[in-house]
Amino acid sequence: MSTGPGLDAVMSERRQLLNLAYRLLGSLTEAEDAVQETYARWYALTREQQDAIVSPGAWLTTVAGRICLTVLGSARVRRETYVGDWIPEPVPESPGGDPADRVTLDESVSMAFLVVLEAMTPAERVAFILHDVFCHSFAEVAEIVGRTPGACRQLASSARRRVRAAQSPASPPPRQAEIVREFKRAWETQDLATLIGLLDPTATAIADGGGRAVAFLDPIEGGERIARVWVELARRVAGTMTFQERTVNGQPGLVARQDGTVVSVYAFEVADDRIKRIWVVRNPEKLRHWTD
Repeated sequence: MSTGPGLDAVMSERRQLLNLAYRLLGSLTEAEDAVQETYARWYALTREQQDAIVSPGAWLTTVAGRICLTVLGSARVRRETYVGDWIPEPVPESPGGDPADRVTLDESVSMAFLVVLEAMTPAERVAFILHDVFCHSFAEVAEIVGRTPGACRQLASSARRRVRAAQSPASPPPRQAEIVREFKRAWETQDLATLIGLLDPTATAIADGGGRAVAFLDPIEGGERIARVWVELARRVAGTMTFQERTVNGQPGLVARQDGTVVSVYAFEVADDRIKRIWVVRNPEKLRHWTD
């Protein structure tokens, strides 16, 4: 059976497409669907149409980008009716399976970065990610977004300003890991004073249960208030829940297990040696990649 020229080149693009789609959508599940749809469209072409495409990789990227742009538009509508806050789907360090199905973990998938992307318009997000993260020219971005290269340059510039405005001086990764470890220890021992000391006075905690798991619906503001809520939570789950240090989107984080199942993933933003943000993902639909 002939597989046709260029098949290896086409399939070798899968991981790159998944990395692009996850950064564009903030959902590994939706990213996998977008990549699957991209390949479905490729295989829907005739052999002659495939042979006529000079760069299959560029074609696949264009199609995937357009699919993601459409998904982003509908996602904004869906998230208006979402129960509580919507947090990007967390990605573990090594989800197992085919290496082509793994997202490369770097600063462009940190939870803090993805949350900033969520505040952008779909066109801003696509233009910024394609140009600044994946190094595509604005002419190539224009093909995907459906605007002029000049307009795409402005979109990326606007997105860049959003990112700069939201950036905090992040602590070095080893120090972040140390602080998260101290937070875990203080949480487990219900050490209120230590928790307060680890949290920035203006810290914020946000949870995402999606209406499918118990979670606080409104953000918790203030380090001391967060510490008191976490101590109360520790009292409630004592003996029924265990906590582990895990890499969450390339950053030090925690997971909570109940009866061997991951029921919560905690991502942190650590700046100036204090925890400034905690994101708690409890929606089970977003945790399916965390089950060993």
